[in-house]
This record gives sequence, structure tokens and C-alpha cells, in this order.
Amino acid sequence: MPEDRAIEIGTTREGETSVVTPQGDIDMSTSPGLRAALRGESERGAKRLVVDLGAVGYMDSSGLATLVEAMKLAKGSGATLVLCRMNPQVRAIFEIARLDTFFKIVDAVDSAKSA
Repeated sequence: MPEDRAIEIGTTREGETSVVTPQGDIDMSTSPGLRAALRGESERGAKRLVVDLGAVGYMDSSGLATLVEAMKLAKGSGATLVLCRMNPQVRAIFEIARLDTFFKIVDAVDSAKSA
């Protein structure tokens, strides 16, 4: 029987900017943890949510759906969501789904904080 996997998620806060840093694969079993972290930061009043994907090696459609949901939540509360540090495999998933035009995607965390 497979074990339930958890995703490690770090968060840091600088003023009204929250940086959420998932570590590991984002798939059907781990996306609820990311969803909870993003929702929590939004509920704590973050005006800019930065998702640092530098430590994410793989993401499936449930991960994409989680980030789309977070984008809608952010827009609804007047916040901005920015993705950064995507590896080529994860970026390809966004491009195939044409979500690279929906999200603000930058290369570095510092760029995301000011994007």
C-alpha cells in the first residue's frame, strides 16, 4: 500500500509579501498541502503571494489547478500572485496548458517580489 506523501512548504513574510516555497513534487496527493498554505497566506492579508517553484521537480494537473485557484483567490482579494524559479519541466507544463500567459512568471525571487 503506498504511503501518503506530504509536501514540505516553507513560508516567509516581508511586510505584505509572502513567499511560499514548496519542496518536492506537486501532484494529487500533495497539492492539498500547497492549497492550504496559499489560502492561509491569503487569509493573513498578503498583498503579494510569491510561489518559489525552484525545489519542485514535477507538477501534474492538480498542481496547476491549485495555482489557478490561488490566482483567482488572490485577484478576488486584490492581491498579486507571482511564480518564480520554475525548472524547464514544470515550465513546459504551463506552456502546454497555455497558463504561461495567465500567470506572471519570473526567474528570481527578488524579481517576483517587485513584479
